[in-house]
Amino acid sequence: MDDTHRAAVATFYAPGSWPERVALDEGASHHASVKRLAVGDPVRLTSGDGRRAHGTIAVLTRQRLEVDCDHASVELVPAPPHVALWAPVGDRERMLLLAEKSVELGVSAWRTMQYRRSRSVAPRGEGSAFREKLRSRMIAALEQSGGAWLPTIEPESSSLDAISSGISGHAILLDTFGAPIVGVLAEAHEPVVIACGPEGGLEAIERDAFADAGWRAASLGPNVLRFETAGIAGLTLARALLRPT
Repeated sequence: MDDTHRAAVATFYAPGSWPERVALDEGASHHASVKRLAVGDPVRLTSGDGRRAHGTIAVLTRQRLEVDCDHASVELVPAPPHVALWAPVGDRERMLLLAEKSVELGVSAWRTMQYRRSRSVAPRGEGSAFREKLRSRMIAALEQSGGAWLPTIEPESSSLDAISSGISGHAILLDTFGAPIVGVLAEAHEPVVIACGPEGGLEAIERDAFADAGWRAASLGPNVLRFETAGIAGLTLARALLRPT
């Protein structure tokens, strides 16, 4: 294509294989219209599984967006060091904010945790309908950030069931009373799992379960942070400090 060196004006999520002309869904068409894109504009495709490529809008209507893919430009992006986030069931909008920022920071996997104090939150984000909304927000964040990897969304579970199931790698619980997180991460290597507690904090049985399962408590400072703030800060430091294996 003669426009492969032009800067892409938007990125679109396109999972699966890419034929010469990639047909996207109605949501992508709407997004392109909102951004006032037109036939001939250069765009970028991202698969969510490590592939990115340049392309050009070939068809754009209210219901259809088709992109001519430049297969010579396909880029295979290595996965970053594996960092999973265990996020609490909490206020829906704050959970969506955390999901969005987690994708921008390159989180590898997301798991929603039902803590005991999660039950008192309203309106809270849980269930299959919210899971789809969460995924949609993640896809939008992937497109906005131009990333190549969409995180795996693991099944929602109760805190005690998840903790007892065990994990492989370094398990870090964000806790005001833990050791400074910079030092904890300096000793870690992938895979890493970072857990945020719920609004109102952990109950004693949950804190004991984390400790008994070998989780390392790590502090982000003396202030009590909202779960979404803690999650964003923890992921940011993990991305900056984590050593790949």
